[in-house]
Amino acid sequence: MTANSLSLMLSGWFVALLFWAGCMTVDGLIDDELAEQPATTKGYHSLEMMTAYTPNGEFTVPFACGNDTHRCMHICDFCNHLYGAPTMDCLSTLFSHLCLSAFESSMASLSSTDWCIWGNVRGLYSNLSHCTEEMSDCLLIPWPNQLVEETFVDIHSRFFHDCPTEELSDPPPVIVLALVIIPICLIPVMVSIVVFKTKNGDGS
Repeated sequence: MTANSLSLMLSGWFVALLFWAGCMTVDGLIDDELAEQPATTKGYHSLEMMTAYTPNGEFTVPFACGNDTHRCMHICDFCNHLYGAPTMDCLSTLFSHLCLSAFESSMASLSSTDWCIWGNVRGLYSNLSHCTEEMSDCLLIPWPNQLVEETFVDIHSRFFHDCPTEELSDPPPVIVLALVIIPICLIPVMVSIVVFKTKNGDGS
């Protein structure tokens, strides 16, 4: 299976999942016991089964999930189906398809000169950060982590590499030369003054 076909399959799965979550309705009566039971969350890396009750029934994942929101349950269910566990590979897939794709499409709507204006990208940058944190929290993976760091290093090298950083740049060569030459020239002047004063003091 090629990377493109895997990407298309994952994208299709996400669209179907989001469509199902958005259009889900209650078609019948739910057993009173199921309706009253809250979702339970076991400890991190617990081997016990976590059961999440939804309006249409129930589904289970064999690992702990971050909280009982539908979004987290679907994220955990996705990782369970494709990877069998909340792995870093699954987190990487979620970053690519949910977080980075939204950030990249928003950045594409701006011109490259607008990328360097913090006011234009601050909201997009914040949304990306929040998205990576939410995905990590749902899978109970500590945030920040190495994958988050690699993700932000990658977007900085792709989008912000050519942005000027005048506050961190070297001063013009003339100023550097002046700052080097002035102390060097002052040394012999100061030595001469000391010697002259010493001779005048001895003579008197």
